[in-house]
Amino acid sequence: MKLYGMRLNPAFEGRFERFLEDNYVSIGYPGIGDLEEADKDEIERRLSGLGGYAGHELRAAAEEIHLFASGVRDGDYLLFADGDTVVLGDVGDYFYAESSDVPADGACHRRGVTWLHRIARSELNGLVQDLLDASGVIQAFPYPIQLAQLDRWLSPQGVQPPGADRPKVDDETIAEALEVLKMALRSDDPDRRERAAAAILGYAK
Repeated sequence: MKLYGMRLNPAFEGRFERFLEDNYVSIGYPGIGDLEEADKDEIERRLSGLGGYAGHELRAAAEEIHLFASGVRDGDYLLFADGDTVVLGDVGDYFYAESSDVPADGACHRRGVTWLHRIARSELNGLVQDLLDASGVIQAFPYPIQLAQLDRWLSPQGVQPPGADRPKVDDETIAEALEVLKMALRSDDPDRRERAAAAILGYAK
């Protein structure tokens, strides 16, 4: 499973709570039809046909739309942010709401979400803060999801996950340790490679 960060499309200003109440998110971009079978090139072609998109802006828009419609998978996690408020959710499949494919609404490209917890942004670690600060409407967390340190919000309320009482390790140390293990995977020593692989797989569980 993967983690994604998403912010409200500026066209949906004031609709954050509505998305929470209705248990879905939308990336916007009306006028390009159902994206169930559309690849990135097809999305780019449809956007180009609308006018108003060209060059880098066109490619960037097509990439984030494709990520939302096809890159995200059922069961992935989403951090949906609006200012200092962040809500963690379990994402469902993409679906197209044709009745909303009009400029007045625009929320036609949707994913159902089971909302789990509302989190103060200040409680999230630096790697997650970087994710939420990234440009665009949606971005993938570029690290193993364990580095997001979301266990306490993914577990049943009031129940601590195994190992919750272990000393905390800062994000920089974890990242450095993973880099060392990755370098060890390229070692000429087969025993060292095996130990590094076992350590990485053990961490990923």
